Amino acid sequence: MQYVSTRGAAPILGFSDVVLAGLATDGGLYVPESWPTISSVPKGSYADLATSIFLPYLGGDISPETMSALCADAYSTFRHPDVVPLVNLEPGHQLMELFHGPTLAFKDVALQLLGRLFDHILTERNEKVTIVGATSGDTGSAAIDGVKNCDNVNIVILYPKGRVSDVQRRQMTTVDSPNVRTVAIDGTFDDCQDLVKAMFNDAPFRQRNNLSAVNSINWARVMAQVVYYFEISRRVVGPFDVTVPTGNFGNVLSGWIAQQMGAPVRHLVVASNENDILTRFFESLAMNVTGVHPTLSPSMDIQVSSNFERLLFEMNGRDGGLSAEQLRVFRDKGTLSVESDQYEQWIAPTFRAGRANNHDTLATIRSVYENSGMLIDPHTAVGVKAAREFTEEGVPMITLATAHPAKFPDAVERATGIRPELPEHLSNLFDLPEKTSELPNDLAAVEAFVERS
Repeated sequence: MQYVSTRGAAPILGFSDVVLAGLATDGGLYVPESWPTISSVPKGSYADLATSIFLPYLGGDISPETMSALCADAYSTFRHPDVVPLVNLEPGHQLMELFHGPTLAFKDVALQLLGRLFDHILTERNEKVTIVGATSGDTGSAAIDGVKNCDNVNIVILYPKGRVSDVQRRQMTTVDSPNVRTVAIDGTFDDCQDLVKAMFNDAPFRQRNNLSAVNSINWARVMAQVVYYFEISRRVVGPFDVTVPTGNFGNVLSGWIAQQMGAPVRHLVVASNENDILTRFFESLAMNVTGVHPTLSPSMDIQVSSNFERLLFEMNGRDGGLSAEQLRVFRDKGTLSVESDQYEQWIAPTFRAGRANNHDTLATIRSVYENSGMLIDPHTAVGVKAAREFTEEGVPMITLATAHPAKFPDAVERATGIRPELPEHLSNLFDLPEKTSELPNDLAAVEAFVERS
C-alpha cells in the first residue's frame, strides 16, 4: 500500500512516512492509492477488530504482531469494556458513545493510537519530531494526552482564544509535561488551522523543525476512525444509517471509507450547527464561506473543513491538479462548486445533511433528558436533532456521541438544570494550575514560538 497526495505533486510515500509527514509537501492530504475491501469482519475485542482493519493500510511497514500490541495498549485506556458502546436512545435510534477515552471525546479513539504509532516509528528510526496542531477544542487535549509521555515528540497546540469550553482549555493547559506547549491564538479555529498549514508549506521551517501533524489531515487519524463503523456492523443487523456531528469532515469521511471497504453503511447524515457550510453544500452543490459564529457546540465552529479535500479528490476522478486548482480558488474567493453529475455519483447515494441552531441544540438536550434520563453534550445534540429528521422505519439509525456532557456543562445545565460531573480521573481539573501562551494571528510570531519550544 502506497499513498498519494490529493493535489498530485508530492512524493508517493509508505505508511510510516505518511504518519510522520502529516500534510503532503504540495499542501495536499495523503490517501491510499486504492481502497482495500474487508471480506469478513472478525470476532474478538475492539482492538482485534482495529488490527484487522489497519493491516491492509500498513504496506508491511509495521508487523501484524506489533500493530496488535499497539492497538491493545491504546484501547486499554478506555473506561468502558466495549471501548465504543452502543446505547438505546429511542425506537430505531441508538447512540454510539465515543467519549470513554482519557479526554472524554471521540478524538481519543484515533489519538491514543496515533501517539503510540509516533513513538514506535520514531524509536525505530532514532528520530524526533515537533508536532504542531490546531484544535477547535477536543483534538488538542486528545493529542496532548496521546504524546505527553513520548520521548521523541514535542507538541505545540494552537487553539482559538475564548472559543473553547473551560474544560477543553484546561485539559490542554494543565498538563505538566516538558514536551507540551499550548498557544491561545487571537482568532478562530480556521485561523489556527491556516497557521498550521502555512508552517507545513514553509519548507525550510518544516525541515528545520521536523514538523509532523496530529490533526485529521494526518491519514492515521482518519484510518483509526473507520473502525467504529465496522463495529456498528457487528452490533446491528443489516444496513444502517449514521449521523455524524461534523466540523472538519474527518469523522464522516471515515464512514464513507468504511462503506468503500464493505461496511453496510447506507446513509451518512452530516449534522452541522449554525456554521452550516457543509449542509449548504449538500443542499446546493456550492460551498460558500461566511463568517464563523460562536455556538454552544464550539468544536464545530468551522468554515473550512480540511477533510472534504479527500472526498473532492475522489469526485474529481483522483485528478490532483484539478483538486488543487479548485482549492486555490476556494481559498482566494471563498467559493467552490461541483458538477451535477459528480453530485449524483458521489453525494446523492450516500450523504444527507441537517442543521441545528443553539435553540434546537438546547431543546434536543432537554428532550433527550426528559424522555430517557440521559445527558448528552451539545455536539451530540446537533447530531440527534438531524438524525430524528432522517430516521426511516426498519433502518437502524446510529448517532455518534462525540463528547462527554461534562465537557460542556454550561450548555447541559442550561437545558436541563443539571450540571454533569467530570469522571473521577478528571475531578481535580479545576484545581490544577494552567500554563499557556497568547499570540496574535501572525505566522512569524507563531513560527518563532515553535522554534523556541
